[in-house]
Amino acid sequence: MAGGVINGHTELIAHIGYPTHSFKAPMIYNPWFDKADVNARVIPMGCKPEDFPAFLKLVFKLSNIRGALITMPHKVTTIGLLDEVFPTAAIAGACNAVRLGPNGQLQGDMFDGEGFVRGVLRKGVKLSGASALVVGCGGVGSAIAASLAAAGVAKLGLFDVNQASVDGLGDRLKKHYPNLQVTTDSKDPEGYDVVVNATPLGMNAGDPMPMDVSRIASTTFVGEVVMKTEMTAFLAVAAERGCRVQIGSDMLFEQIPAYLEFFGMPSTTPEQLRSLATLNYF
Repeated sequence: MAGGVINGHTELIAHIGYPTHSFKAPMIYNPWFDKADVNARVIPMGCKPEDFPAFLKLVFKLSNIRGALITMPHKVTTIGLLDEVFPTAAIAGACNAVRLGPNGQLQGDMFDGEGFVRGVLRKGVKLSGASALVVGCGGVGSAIAASLAAAGVAKLGLFDVNQASVDGLGDRLKKHYPNLQVTTDSKDPEGYDVVVNATPLGMNAGDPMPMDVSRIASTTFVGEVVMKTEMTAFLAVAAERGCRVQIGSDMLFEQIPAYLEFFGMPSTTPEQLRSLATLNYF
């Protein structure tokens, strides 16, 4: 599909959310589809919450639909609309990718955490048997915790200012991974192999640190989800302590190959996606 020509054979990936002004996926996927000569397009579709349950069912009646990317405010609602919920989405309590199964059933999964974990693994970090701390157990933090569990961590520390949220996440993790050691009462990073800031802290200058960085060992791998600034104050201090780090945008670019695989499409690398993306701040 060189040159971005759309024709009668073009397959669609619906990008569903509301409002659509901040959508970035079309500016990452579509340039790569052009480069790889894949006849597909990610199309922004603005759908208000009250219309979403009916619309999700209807959009998958299209004969040329390949899948759907789900974003705010629909990630949580989607769980209740699916015929099959994969474990990571069930643990996270949210879904950001939907496809049709072999029998026409709606299947959903969550890839925010998968993107984070793929980035960590590609940097040479061994997660099987490791210990990890996730501070911030909202949508993104829950997804990262679920993907870390799927990657085989032995111990998972969770912390959030909303204790009910973190306790619920801990219960869901233990249901799916009964051998996983889960704690939900501390954000002290001492002794962990991997620590993650999954809070919004770091988006604005002067934000407090998400945890006590002085207690992070130089051997600890430190990850971030904030994308507004590439090297947040939290990551900068961790790097000064000798830690290896992962910037927030790595999670975004690492998860896109996972989406493509989920939709049964040709995959690519995060590096190629970055080189082609028409974004002005990555």
